[in-house]
Amino acid sequence: MKKICVFFLIILLICPYFVNAEDELAKNAKSAILVEVSTGNILFEKNKDEKLSVASLTKMMAQLLILEAVEKGNLNWDEKITTSANASGYGGTQIYLKTGEVMTARDLMKGISMASANDATVVLAERIAGSEEKFVEMMNKKAQELGLKNTNFVNPTGLDEDNHYSSSYDLAKIAIELMKHEEIFKFSSLYEDYLRQDSQNKFWLVNTNKLVRLYEGCDGLKTGFTDNAGYTMAVTAKRNNMRLLSIVLGESVSKVRNKEIEELLDYGFNLYKVDIIRKKGEVIDKLKLKKASLNNVNIVLENDITILLKKSEQNKPYKEKIKLDNINLPLKKNSKVGTLELYDNEIKIGSYNLVVDKDIKKKSIINIYLDNLKDIINGNYI
Repeated sequence: MKKICVFFLIILLICPYFVNAEDELAKNAKSAILVEVSTGNILFEKNKDEKLSVASLTKMMAQLLILEAVEKGNLNWDEKITTSANASGYGGTQIYLKTGEVMTARDLMKGISMASANDATVVLAERIAGSEEKFVEMMNKKAQELGLKNTNFVNPTGLDEDNHYSSSYDLAKIAIELMKHEEIFKFSSLYEDYLRQDSQNKFWLVNTNKLVRLYEGCDGLKTGFTDNAGYTMAVTAKRNNMRLLSIVLGESVSKVRNKEIEELLDYGFNLYKVDIIRKKGEVIDKLKLKKASLNNVNIVLENDITILLKKSEQNKPYKEKIKLDNINLPLKKNSKVGTLELYDNEIKIGSYNLVVDKDIKKKSIINIYLDNLKDIINGNYI
């Protein structure tokens, strides 16, 4: 009897810890969010739509546009770019570029991602858009494309200015879009590196995000501080199949910011798991197009299909429905041709892009004629 009483006493003592675990998260932050990246599920939120100064988390949008420029062929990492007077005199956190100094796009991106360098950000902004102002227009246009409702940029760096703001939810959307470009992790995951290695002005870079060294699975993403914004941070970490993104805004002390980010990530990793239902590139069906150069083309998944579960939950079977688009030839590899919809009973829980796994050309008129002639000879036409 005594052992039973002791057992229930222990349960009573520890239950409040579990019941109120969320109440203890991000207590000092003005706003916070925790998201599972592959599903987009929000695991925790606090004032997620509040418009706030966000400091250098602004640069995540700049990084996104830089990576898009590289992928479109409008910028090369080895390209050498000359620093303008505007960039060198920008102020704030810097890698101390001098007017007329030449640096590769790759090293400038290191400066942005690791040291949060304002001068490096402006150099690349001017290179991509022609001017800092035009680049900010691009940033706001991209914000509209992403459906951000509580974001407006006035500069590319995050320095305090009137009418420059975002929210933790909008920043999460930017970060998730940024992480679709996996090359970002080549920069954000580095803890230390050097710039100007072949000169007398060798410059040691140390990542402002110390968690890339201290927190298991952490490989990014961005830190920030200004007087108006306080300490801000966006951190992503991946363990097993699950990638989490944690953002806090308006912290008053950097150590508290880091601690609360870690607590958010711990909360997600301790309670949740991600199961992969189907893998990226898995063949879902065959595509038969009469006038195509290939008779049968694989339709494959563009990305993994993932399900977020609590660790105490078991996975279950789901229903699938394939919906094909109106398809026009030719098609390039990875072109979208339809969707796979996932249902839990009759409730739709997700829609996933289906793409082709190779280029498909349109048959020539001669080949179409020969095919028709063959069908006539074989009696396929009446």
